[in-house]
Amino acid sequence: MKDFELLDLSLHTEEHGRLEVPLPDAGGPGAPRAAQPVALPEGAVLSIGLVFRLGREIDGVTFEDTHLRDGRVIAARTTMLGGFRAGGPYEVRLPPERLPVGRAHCGVHEMTGRFTDAEGHELAVEHHRLRIVHQPAAHKRWAPAPAAPSAPL
Repeated sequence: MKDFELLDLSLHTEEHGRLEVPLPDAGGPGAPRAAQPVALPEGAVLSIGLVFRLGREIDGVTFEDTHLRDGRVIAARTTMLGGFRAGGPYEVRLPPERLPVGRAHCGVHEMTGRFTDAEGHELAVEHHRLRIVHQPAAHKRWAPAPAAPSAPL
């Protein structure tokens, strides 16, 4: 058994529920099961779900999530997952984040997830694509409600 094995990667949204992100096939190194990126509407709130198992005890497992658009880093975050005993599977859901809104943010985003241990040794790396799709009224969903006109006393 490997020291670290990612079993499942998924995106969770209120509007669309759980969306599976294909992992590379065991038969071909780095070959994705599906070439199409996962499509989500702009402004969607999503959280990343991770399921993994370990071949040995590992302290300080960290997940680094980087989003690139047109070769530029637009978002990056590091989440400490903690220490884990050998075995599993372990299931972790990362805190939710809102996708950007606006046509300038729509299109394909490259996403890289990197797992490291407390010493900074790389345990695994996953590369995936996400397509943010323009929603014509998306900006209106997040706008504050207009103030009601005051009534005469």
